Amino acid sequence: MELYEILNLGMFAAACILLLLGYPVAFTLAGVGLAFALIGVAVGEFDMRDLGALPLRIFGNMTNEVLIAVPLFVFMGVMLERSKVAEELLEAMGRLFGQLRGGLGLSVTIVGALLAASTGIVGATVVTMGMISLPTMLKRGYDPKLATGAISAAGTLGQIIPPSIVLVLLGDVISTGYQQAQLEQGIFSPETMSVGDLFAGALVPGLMLVGLYMSYQVMMAIFRPDSSPALPADDITVEDAFAKAIKALIPPIVLIVAVLGSILAGIATPTEAAAVGAMGALLLAAFRLDHHNHLPIYGAGIGLILLLVLTNMLDLRIGRDEVSGMERAGMILAYVSCALMVGGVLIAAMRIYRTGVLSSVMQSTTQVTSMVFVILIGASLFSLVFRGLGGDDTVRDLLTDMPGGEWGAIAIVMLVMFILGFFLDFIEITFVVVPIVAPVLLQMDINPVWLGVMMAINLQTSFLTPPFGFALFYLRGVAPPEIPTSTIYKGVIPFVLIQILALGLLALFPEIATTLPDLLFG
Repeated sequence: MELYEILNLGMFAAACILLLLGYPVAFTLAGVGLAFALIGVAVGEFDMRDLGALPLRIFGNMTNEVLIAVPLFVFMGVMLERSKVAEELLEAMGRLFGQLRGGLGLSVTIVGALLAASTGIVGATVVTMGMISLPTMLKRGYDPKLATGAISAAGTLGQIIPPSIVLVLLGDVISTGYQQAQLEQGIFSPETMSVGDLFAGALVPGLMLVGLYMSYQVMMAIFRPDSSPALPADDITVEDAFAKAIKALIPPIVLIVAVLGSILAGIATPTEAAAVGAMGALLLAAFRLDHHNHLPIYGAGIGLILLLVLTNMLDLRIGRDEVSGMERAGMILAYVSCALMVGGVLIAAMRIYRTGVLSSVMQSTTQVTSMVFVILIGASLFSLVFRGLGGDDTVRDLLTDMPGGEWGAIAIVMLVMFILGFFLDFIEITFVVVPIVAPVLLQMDINPVWLGVMMAINLQTSFLTPPFGFALFYLRGVAPPEIPTSTIYKGVIPFVLIQILALGLLALFPEIATTLPDLLFG
């Protein structure tokens, strides 16, 4: 084994060991990178001038418009969590499906999918459903393993169903790797893959995963009826439950359609759609938290919908030489819509500020965003040194020499990511592992959207795998004391196996991920 290969493996192993010991991720990655750069210089395997590219990388991250979506989606998710959307959804769906055997478990999965498509915040979703649904499920005689597993799994759907922070970060990394792979193949007019492509690719697999979760719970209700009993009939009024469910469903569904619909219809980029979602979450929070005159909130919502419709139907660009009468009328209506939106958002922000919610939401958004970007800077230094030590060649040789060709390479990468998910967070895997392996895999003529969705489902599994699955920790924090941690661990095992099944189906039928992006974006 060559000296540079020993340094590469030692660098990766040192980072994993320090992360397992609990050191901060960003400083661990940057510190290990700098330490091995000095070791490489000492043994003549690294040129210190390579570190001169670090400021350019940091500046590139600062000017990357795609990454602006991160704080916007985080703000959207935290604001919706504080506006009690989840509580109302869980109560309404529980009352609607509760009379069915297994109905409470199905309602948890459905609400998890809806919250995933509107918030994408795993911690908030798991904690909220654990506090509200878990006591009810246990009181009604649900098997504790099934109840805790269903809540944990449903809470992680926010990692695969767009809009998702994982998909934003993963899409940006894979897009860079895709262009790098093409340049190394001598293609100097490379094709691009956007975050919107990955959103479209992940939608059907995400819904497939929801269907698999629900199918498992239906089978449990059929073959083990004692594990998921129905609520007593006298506790439920069907008409009242249906009316409350419709009332609870309308706001999040409208927001989902506005955000995802604008991306999939090609009206807005993911960053622009994130801004729409942040504004919609602000209006929805004001509507729920403040019961004064709602007319400005309605006006802003109507203005937002009008603006999306006008953008899709008419060319609203100003400064053109020729503008038709219809387009001029559309521009005037767009100005009115913008005025309604600005007025409504300002009033909503003032009302939420008076409740004290806006300050806490901004603080949480700043903390999460800062964490992501500091890790990104540390990962940039780590990958720069790794490549300077010849890490690209080591990984390329390892993957290309795998028996089975490209399938063997994909299998080993998926296995490594799955094992790392037992110990590391999705952000660490995304910023450390994916930039190393993605360019090599994408040189094997692998579809980047399909690869991104495969990795996203694999990363989602990291939230459920003990001992460090974050969803398990979140649920442990709110679960009753009589529920031991071992019960939570046992409860998620069937859902982890379901996710492995989903990976297998996606590997056998790549069209599950590639058909929708091809239809929408060609």
